[in-house]
Amino acid sequence: MSEPLAGLPLARPADRPWDPPAELVALRERGPLWRLTFPDGHLGWLALSHSLVRTVFADPRFSSRYELMHLPTADVGPLPPAPLGDMTGLDAPDHTRYRKLLAGKFTVRRMAQLTARVQEITEEHLDAMRAHGPGLDLIEHFARPVPATAICELLGVPYADRAEFQSNAARLSAVEATPEEHYAAYAALGEYIAALVTAKRKDPTDDLLSDLTTTELSDDELAALGAFLLGAGLDTTTNMIGLGTFVLLEHPAQLSLLREDPGLAPGAVEELMRFLSIVPLGVRSALEDVELGGELIRAGESVTLGMHVANRDPAKYPDPDVLDLRREAAGHVSFGHGIHQCLGQQLARVEMRAAFPALFARFPGLRLDVAPLEVPMRDGMDIYGVRRLPVTW
Repeated sequence: MSEPLAGLPLARPADRPWDPPAELVALRERGPLWRLTFPDGHLGWLALSHSLVRTVFADPRFSSRYELMHLPTADVGPLPPAPLGDMTGLDAPDHTRYRKLLAGKFTVRRMAQLTARVQEITEEHLDAMRAHGPGLDLIEHFARPVPATAICELLGVPYADRAEFQSNAARLSAVEATPEEHYAAYAALGEYIAALVTAKRKDPTDDLLSDLTTTELSDDELAALGAFLLGAGLDTTTNMIGLGTFVLLEHPAQLSLLREDPGLAPGAVEELMRFLSIVPLGVRSALEDVELGGELIRAGESVTLGMHVANRDPAKYPDPDVLDLRREAAGHVSFGHGIHQCLGQQLARVEMRAAFPALFARFPGLRLDVAPLEVPMRDGMDIYGVRRLPVTW
């Protein structure tokens, strides 16, 4: 084993900002597992191959609890335990309890209902884009409001409340917002969802939150889970739609395939998920000594999972740095893997399968309104993407 890495390379290629850092790719070519010195001085590990990343995600000897992990990108001191409702930072059996209650609510029937409604929502926002006219930020006018409205449908937010709800949701995910604005938006949404839970208990409707009021969950847990689902489902899909549009505009031959055959959308979404890996990093901490990739991971050591590099592993995907919408991209780790695999992944797929074909069908002349190098990226964010995507047609 060579000397530990002094830090995690984060800089992406300026001319291909959707690619992982070249230094990490070069490291993966030399080996799948590396010693890594974290910003707080912790000596842990970095896993870069597809097989090792999936192995760690699936192994219950690696914990997802925040208070046990060290972060690879910043020294923020000891992390507190996961707040109420945050399933991401829990291990079994606490995680299992929430997961079982929620998993049964993402039913085939509900996803079918949402598919038709998401298609309507998509068309409504495309109508609004057309009414606005050429020259707008696609994030503000399409990539954010489509999933925000879909979440309103999922949770059962009444129509009269949606403008204020989506305004606070937009402030919550806006990268330009101040910490005070983020806090105010989060507090307002928390108060609103708590009130919505009370209303659903009194007068349930056909939505996820109403369904959950029939479970053992307390009002505080229901409100926290509602906020968690909002946070987990809004920023991620927003950035997939935004960055995915950017990448497709920069790959006109692939975009032509999607335009000519909208039925390609399901496979195209999987390939975009693999290619972009908007959640680039994960972290797990060993609960006991574990052998991984020929090395001994000691109890208490954190392992950083390079998901963006794993999704470009040539051992799994031939020519991984090529965007190929006809590729069989199954097995990517963009939704995670194992017990923490994204609970709302089917809703995200519904939204993206509707958004991409409809956007390019309605606006066949859609193009960037700035030079590609001028598109501002979300560098340094946990969820990668574009800050704004100026487009015209």
